[in-house]
Amino acid sequence: MSTTLLYLSMVNWNLFGQDLPPIQLDRPDQTECPFITPSGYIQIENGVTIENMDTSTLSYSLPTTLWKYGINDRFEFRLVTDVVSERGTDGKSTGLDPITIGFKAALVEEKGIVPKISFIGHMTTSRIGSLQFQSKYIAPSFRFTMQHTLSDKLSLAYNLGAEWDGESAAQTYIYTLTSGLSCTERLGCYAEFFGFFPSGGSPDHRFDCGLTYLMSDDWIADVSGGFLLSNPSVTNYVSLGLSFRFNTRG
Repeated sequence: MSTTLLYLSMVNWNLFGQDLPPIQLDRPDQTECPFITPSGYIQIENGVTIENMDTSTLSYSLPTTLWKYGINDRFEFRLVTDVVSERGTDGKSTGLDPITIGFKAALVEEKGIVPKISFIGHMTTSRIGSLQFQSKYIAPSFRFTMQHTLSDKLSLAYNLGAEWDGESAAQTYIYTLTSGLSCTERLGCYAEFFGFFPSGGSPDHRFDCGLTYLMSDDWIADVSGGFLLSNPSVTNYVSLGLSFRFNTRG
């Protein structure tokens, strides 16, 4: 899965006069949040991304969508769809990446120095997608996602996990580290380091940052961008997102 990203909501949700806090996202950064989608809610997180893969290849996500449904207070079902278009020296390919299904389960609540912890497990199908983007094997991935509340306006979150690409049995270990700041009651920002440790390959470290704007308790917009630290001119991206949720139980 390419871009399922985090929003750290620092808004004091009591200001909005509701029992539920404002919408919490797994975008726009690479750090997935430990919060569970409220029970009975469907949450749809959309992002349009343009990524410069190398000196000759551009990749467009049009869009990437994370669909989430809250089963109860500790468990959510997840589905990822990604419509992509790649342009390179060999021409243009457009279609649907293999669909990803999964879940998030709450494990530990934050208490003192102990962070809030959840576990995310995904399985990317090999054949449920456009022919040109299919893979040889089903590809699993998992993360432990953790968050500390440092103050009313500042949080620190991080992920540790591993993923497989569907083409070989070799795994890639992943890490993320992000800080989120509430600039105003509705405007938030973040800065993040993240990276990959492929089995038998060289580490790949990256940086990104972005802004979020809470339009209402149930709607949020975001903008973000990032680059490869070792060679910023080769791999970089910009992304725009719009996400929302609604109650299926009236």
